[in-house]
Amino acid sequence: MGILLYQSIINFFLGIIDSAMKTTFLALSLFVFFHLPISSASANEQVTDPVPPSPLIPMKSIKQLCLDIGQKLGSVDKQDCLQQELTSDGGRSTEGYPLAYKVYPPLEGKRPLGKVLLMGGIHGDEYSAVSIMFKWMDKLNLYHSGLFHWTVIPNLNPDGLLQKKSQRQNARGVDLNRNFPSKNWDALALKYWKERTYKNPRRYPGPSSLSEPETIWFTETINRFSPDVIIAVHAPHRLVDFDGSINAPKRLGNLQLRLLGTYPGSLGNYAGVDLNIPVVTVELASAGIMPTDAEISRMWVDIVRWLRKEIPRK
Repeated sequence: MGILLYQSIINFFLGIIDSAMKTTFLALSLFVFFHLPISSASANEQVTDPVPPSPLIPMKSIKQLCLDIGQKLGSVDKQDCLQQELTSDGGRSTEGYPLAYKVYPPLEGKRPLGKVLLMGGIHGDEYSAVSIMFKWMDKLNLYHSGLFHWTVIPNLNPDGLLQKKSQRQNARGVDLNRNFPSKNWDALALKYWKERTYKNPRRYPGPSSLSEPETIWFTETINRFSPDVIIAVHAPHRLVDFDGSINAPKRLGNLQLRLLGTYPGSLGNYAGVDLNIPVVTVELASAGIMPTDAEISRMWVDIVRWLRKEIPRK
């Protein structure tokens, strides 16, 4: 229909203009025909044009990330963040913050017992889950002995944390801990969100698995680093959750083991069940109040003790 209408218009104008203008008009018509889209849909068909991508937001620096974290969190200032000497491999959030991390590599002459991927801040309104990462990095800075090879990601969701009002989801309104590509995502993720959470926006799993830059990057990090265990820090349920085939930690500090199960698109479902990488979920007692220094130390000692016992078995 679009082509026939176009031809009718051309014939009409050729009939009313003189021969001197016909050559020019035909040339212009051919240019328009081959360079502009002509829809072949009928008038009754609904045509949906693709939405153009948003302009790319420039990548922010780690210095800017640290400045903004320091202004947001009471337990971490700019210098606390900068002195960790975080690095970035180009992974970035929707709003341009680097997905920063720090590696504590094997030491010369000492083979580590295993690789540990330690991550906090997947939910932006769980302040303590970010702050405690910097406290534990302080301990690794002092005591890293090469016993384990660590990759530490203190804040996987900087956009959620650094909103004017911090939010669980990322900048696009997606719960990152429901966006991982678990085997049951296509069948259950959106169904669960609609029928079990009644479309709670805080639990929105996204339009598809791995729709978000943060989960894409974290999944690539898992593939590249190939950890023996993943430890994810959350708040405020005051417990230890676990997904995996080895023995779970019974207690970390004052937090006791209580299994919560898995959800479509959760890290525990994707890594712990599908990939068979044990996932320890540390649920701190409060999202806004840090544990005492003594409790932070007890949890750390218990984590390392459990790792020493269980990772060689894996």
